[in-house]
Amino acid sequence: MKIAVLISGGVDSAVVVHRLKEEGHDLQLFYIRIGMDNDEGDCSAEEDIEMCSLIARKYGLPLEVVSLHEEYWEHVMDYALRTVKAGLTPNPDMMCNRMIKFGFFEQRWGKKFDLTATGHYATTDVVNGVKYLATATDAVKDQTDFLAQITYEQLQHLIFPIGRLPKEEVRRIAAQAGMPNARRKDSQGICFLGQIDYNDFIRRHLGTKKGPIIEIETGRKLGEHNGYWFHTIGQRKGLGLSGGPWYVVKKNVHDNVIYVSGGYGTSKQYGRTIHLDEIHFISGNPWNDADISHQITFKNRHTPTFFPALLTHVQGNEWVIESERDVQGIAPGQFAVIYDAQSHLCYGSGVITAGAPLDLKEE
Repeated sequence: MKIAVLISGGVDSAVVVHRLKEEGHDLQLFYIRIGMDNDEGDCSAEEDIEMCSLIARKYGLPLEVVSLHEEYWEHVMDYALRTVKAGLTPNPDMMCNRMIKFGFFEQRWGKKFDLTATGHYATTDVVNGVKYLATATDAVKDQTDFLAQITYEQLQHLIFPIGRLPKEEVRRIAAQAGMPNARRKDSQGICFLGQIDYNDFIRRHLGTKKGPIIEIETGRKLGEHNGYWFHTIGQRKGLGLSGGPWYVVKKNVHDNVIYVSGGYGTSKQYGRTIHLDEIHFISGNPWNDADISHQITFKNRHTPTFFPALLTHVQGNEWVIESERDVQGIAPGQFAVIYDAQSHLCYGSGVITAGAPLDLKEE
């Protein structure tokens, strides 16, 4: 088959190339380049492209570097900055996958190929003739929670060749094949932006504004922060407070106030009821019966842990998740990702509108 392979310079996409080449497919490698938003250059991209070139030469394959700079800043980072400024928690990686990797790239380059392959840790499954996004074998590396906003049309054209491999096996294959990036560290930055410091990025765009950090139980001022936009519900690190641990449990956006609660066992960092805006079902609503409530599992952040819950369609676009267990750090703006009760099929995701711990909603 003729396959477009999105390659990043990391070990995962390199092993995708290795496996597909061994299977005899006709491959074209693509690196999507996104320029930085300042004059510091894009050193990480240059390193990535050099690594991609080494992989391309190793397997005798063509490599094309394509630019989606304007599209990325208009559709992904604008969304992220608007969400943060509103006091909410964005997921730029999820939007990047839908809008950039499998949106603009597919429209302009990917559709010329039979399939597009990536190094995501995910799989697919077919149930009653319908293709579903499904979880990876390696639960820790599973990335379905970053893919849960893609469309069915996009899913139809995608394959994830390493989704059934544990990370250790991917590293082993890379080392055995003599790949130059076999031991290269995984990227931890925002999608496409590499190893940038998130707070530096936010500061550059939204600036700083001093505000109080208040202990919610007593009203006592514990310290100051540099702007509510640097903090999210459930956050523990980066508060600069002694005598902790302290958790962000509420934000007053209007007055620039951060409320915290202390102690590992504080109930105010947990909740069980989560309200969602309209759910995006990747492969269509999986329930054909008239029942309005369904047993599911879900995630509200990138974690190997799935929470069993009851999902109820209230009315219109409103859905409610009732978790069977306490959920830490329920942050409005973030996505809740919906899976079947066996935590295998990823049905889609919805934006959390409310459900902060103990009804401590953002103001």
